[in-house]
Amino acid sequence: MKLIVVNNRTASPSKIVCIGRNYVEHIVELNNEIAEEMVVFLKPNSAITEELHSYNGEQLHYEAELCLMYENARFSAIGFGLDITKRALQNKLKSKGLPWERAKAFNGSALFSPFVEVSEISQNLSVELDIDGENVQSSSIDKMIYKPEQILTELLTFMSFNNGDIVMTGTPKGVGAINKAQQFVGRIKENGEVITSVCWNSI
Repeated sequence: MKLIVVNNRTASPSKIVCIGRNYVEHIVELNNEIAEEMVVFLKPNSAITEELHSYNGEQLHYEAELCLMYENARFSAIGFGLDITKRALQNKLKSKGLPWERAKAFNGSALFSPFVEVSEISQNLSVELDIDGENVQSSSIDKMIYKPEQILTELLTFMSFNNGDIVMTGTPKGVGAINKAQQFVGRIKENGEVITSVCWNSI
């Protein structure tokens, strides 16, 4: 089982629950429709990696996300994550009305910063991604269609959680292709102050 760093300890998520189409501007940039219900898909523990690859059968795309860890019946920690996507394959699957997992849940499709424990989820959290020093994604909780409390309430109506499980809350606009030898710097901020960050060099 792959491990995630939380403060000075580790956790092993049994699953990663991903929320799709949670920012209106991202829905627009991919020419999707706003869904009537919350869009949910899963990544297994085997999707977690520490290496940012640019290619896996096709060129890969990045999606920066605010991520929440579930422990003791609540969201207890915050991290930055990348939802790595096979965009061409995803578009092909969507056009046929098929599930996305082949394009979203493959090995190496989830990267995370260290998580930081919190007593509650602040409404002043934001997510940022820079590539080679240029900001490409930036947004905040107030831009989400479904806020963290709504997400957890809805998910618990049809699935159970284990301690260490992660929820990826959706990506803002600005997604794109990963190229080799790029530097990715992700940050989660609270009231403008960085609370966790991470740096990857794509290969």
